[in-house]
Amino acid sequence: MNRQRDTTRGSGRKQDNEEKFSLKRVPGTLASLPRVLRLVWETQRFLTLTLGLLNILQGVVPAISISITALVIDGIVKAIHLQNPSPIWWPIGLQVGITLLSSLLNALNSIVQQLLQELVSNRIQLDILKKAGGLDLSFFENPESYDKIRQATNQSSYQPTSMITQTFGLGRTLITMGSLLFLLFHLAWWLAVISLVMPIPAFILSTRYGWKGYRQMRRQSPERRLMNYFTQLMTTDTYTKEIKLFNLSDFFINRFQILAKKLYLQDQQLALRRYLTNFGWSNLTSVVNTGIYIYVALQAIAGRITLGGLTLYTQTATQVGQNFQSLLSSVSSTYENALYVNMLFEFLSYQSKILSPANPQPFETSELGYGQDIEFRNVSFTYPGKNPETEATLKQVSFKIRAGESIALVGHNGAGKTTLVKLLTRLYEPDEGEILIGGKNIHVYNLEELRKRIGVIFQDFVNYYLTARENIGVGRIEEIENTELVISAAHKSGADAVIEKLPQSYETTLGRWFKNLEESTQLSGGEWQKIALARAFISDAHILALDEPTSALDARAEYEIFKHFRALTTNKTALFISHRFSTVRLADRIFVLENGHIIENGTHQELMALEERYAELFNLQAEAYR
Repeated sequence: MNRQRDTTRGSGRKQDNEEKFSLKRVPGTLASLPRVLRLVWETQRFLTLTLGLLNILQGVVPAISISITALVIDGIVKAIHLQNPSPIWWPIGLQVGITLLSSLLNALNSIVQQLLQELVSNRIQLDILKKAGGLDLSFFENPESYDKIRQATNQSSYQPTSMITQTFGLGRTLITMGSLLFLLFHLAWWLAVISLVMPIPAFILSTRYGWKGYRQMRRQSPERRLMNYFTQLMTTDTYTKEIKLFNLSDFFINRFQILAKKLYLQDQQLALRRYLTNFGWSNLTSVVNTGIYIYVALQAIAGRITLGGLTLYTQTATQVGQNFQSLLSSVSSTYENALYVNMLFEFLSYQSKILSPANPQPFETSELGYGQDIEFRNVSFTYPGKNPETEATLKQVSFKIRAGESIALVGHNGAGKTTLVKLLTRLYEPDEGEILIGGKNIHVYNLEELRKRIGVIFQDFVNYYLTARENIGVGRIEEIENTELVISAAHKSGADAVIEKLPQSYETTLGRWFKNLEESTQLSGGEWQKIALARAFISDAHILALDEPTSALDARAEYEIFKHFRALTTNKTALFISHRFSTVRLADRIFVLENGHIIENGTHQELMALEERYAELFNLQAEAYR
């Protein structure tokens, strides 16, 4: 108990340290900058290089522009003295030229930045999708993982380009500052020092508040995901019927408003502190700049500098301060963006634990033909976050299924029936024991090939808002264009009768999200299940695993499916989960699961003769039909 309390206190101290800001964090956070530059460079080299060159050119423009302004003013003074306008034409021509050049560079910079940002955003979204496609199922069942995905997706799509833009901006600002300082040192070196020192406190405050904003975003992430969930509930056809029938609109809207108000107040408090503090330091900077104006004006009055020099040095002093402030602000913004980008890299660096072996072994066809033996040896499994001593889903489960045999799994909800299928397909790994297919441990097979050999339809199957052909074809993706094979699978599941009535037959989009009413349709729950069953039948699988395959079908449709069950599972090892005992009795053998164990195993007749758990459940269900 004491150890647990100490650990808790240690975790609390660690969290407190993470909440505190220190300038020492800045260099470490910016260490990701080379990786960001590499990401942007690999996305589009030409645009990245162009953006860098444009920033270099923009860096020298301000000093040239100020110098030309001084020439214009001195030219005007000279023209007045000579009563001849000729001295002003050349400086004015230069001024027009540098103005046009500056406008052109700004326009090109905006174009390149926007195009590059779009490409990088798409690249990052693709990287996230590819990473998500290879993650373990357990990753998606952890709420912290959803926060990481949301933050990586929503916060990091534009930050990499912003970081590179700001980095190039830093280089541009350094070039501008160097040229301006060169001009200012001709008047008084201490003016340059004052101009450089004044923005530093604002930089420290800006960086600190950037850290606070980042930490606040991390804390708010679960609640913002909940707000998105309420929005999805209220705006998606999947939930509309029940929300209307139970009058839930006001309930969900109220929950959304409560969260929105709470998060708004938190953001408001941070924003007020941040920008009011920044306002105070900005005013102090303005006071110092006014003092510099007065000093330079006195130098002009004393005749130490010309009127053009007055303009040159006042503008130079002001822009040195502004550029240094911009430099520090860019560092602060780059640091803040780096915090978000690091979340992206953290997500992309996540390594799946369930992987293919380095040298996978091939599947071998059994002596009976297509099917495969399946064997569980002392398999135990507990879901993440649960106690294996008291909440284990499976406990020392052992059984063997012969190739071509059909097995029904029976038991109450949560008995572990679906878990057996998840372990067989390596969506999870057992805590102990081993699973064999074809006499070999499933770990020796390539992961993609293993799942290809097992056709699975879970009870919570997916309704893909694609065409009817694609909905079935995804069960065997390499044959998605094979219409004959799709039609054959649809015939086996009974989906062909549904599809043939659709406006465009197999090319009709299912679901109303993306197409108009003439090109799409919405199916009933039973019709969707027939589509899902067709996905299982189209797969070139040695093993079929069907979880409540007819739960949404009407009695006649279910009868038609199981009337042909033997034919549909010919030369395949079949496992199916069902609470309907009229379906279960068709299996060669039946496994009854309870409390993490297989407590009965046999044919329907054998288990009925035992007059134990299976017989009890069968008679309870049969009683309802008498």
